[in-house]
Amino acid sequence: MSIDASKIIFGGASLSSVGGGYGMGEIDNPRGLIEAALDQGIKLFDTAPIYGFNQSEQTLGQNLSSDIRESVKIISKAGVSWHDNKRVNLSNDPKVIQSMLEESLNNLDTDYIDIYMTHWPDAKVDIRRPLEVLKKAQDQGKIMSIGMCNTNSEDLLKAKEVCDIEYIQSECNLFQNKFESLAKDLKSSNIKTMGWGTFDKGILAGTVKTDRKFDKYDCRSWASWWKKSNWKEKVKLADKINRETNGELFNCALQYSLSHSHYSICGFKSVEQLMQTVECAKDEIDYSLIEKALHFARA
Repeated sequence: MSIDASKIIFGGASLSSVGGGYGMGEIDNPRGLIEAALDQGIKLFDTAPIYGFNQSEQTLGQNLSSDIRESVKIISKAGVSWHDNKRVNLSNDPKVIQSMLEESLNNLDTDYIDIYMTHWPDAKVDIRRPLEVLKKAQDQGKIMSIGMCNTNSEDLLKAKEVCDIEYIQSECNLFQNKFESLAKDLKSSNIKTMGWGTFDKGILAGTVKTDRKFDKYDCRSWASWWKKSNWKEKVKLADKINRETNGELFNCALQYSLSHSHYSICGFKSVEQLMQTVECAKDEIDYSLIEKALHFARA
């Protein structure tokens, strides 16, 4: 099977770099990385304020010149931010959503955001309230399309009362595919899906080994959710998948995500990684290999 590379979304979390947040370590040349993505036909750029205390959005805004702005689509989100002590704040309060939208427009140095999303469900706030804010912003031309990240069937049903949801982001990789729980909701809709976690923070790319040391700007060096996860066991499983698929772990991981969502969000720290991903997306791969990889990943 072969898939168009235009289905790849540039994962802007990597642009947070030294800004902290959910970056995966230092990158040498963010401008060169963005330019390489554009050269390869990548036109969708995903970001969020929480990626590097606004650094990801700011870097993207500084490097998408006005002459190419109309040819690309920017995706950003509201509802998840950082406290000064680096603790995550989750709130879909309408005032928070409005404030974060205005901040993102400023960070990105743009008059509008192509796709704007609620980042995570907030049990304390009815999803219809923040969506009312986004619908008003859409009517004002500040947002072109509205989406929801990491959502559920109940919130999707409520959302229909307020606005059209055109995009959904959820985790989608060999280990876990959250779109499966939304299959009935998506079947009869025109909603486009965007899978995140394609390489599960490097594990399914084969770049993370059990003895890997992460630099101080890499969230995997300090984040409690990473340290408490079973990442070393998943690395061992990924190594097994790589052996069983004759070294095709990377290809299987990307092709699985691309074939189970309309778009796949991929993070790059170098032009070399970007090119590897683009070339893989264009490759022909026997789907039986993906099925074999999935068998071992979900065993």
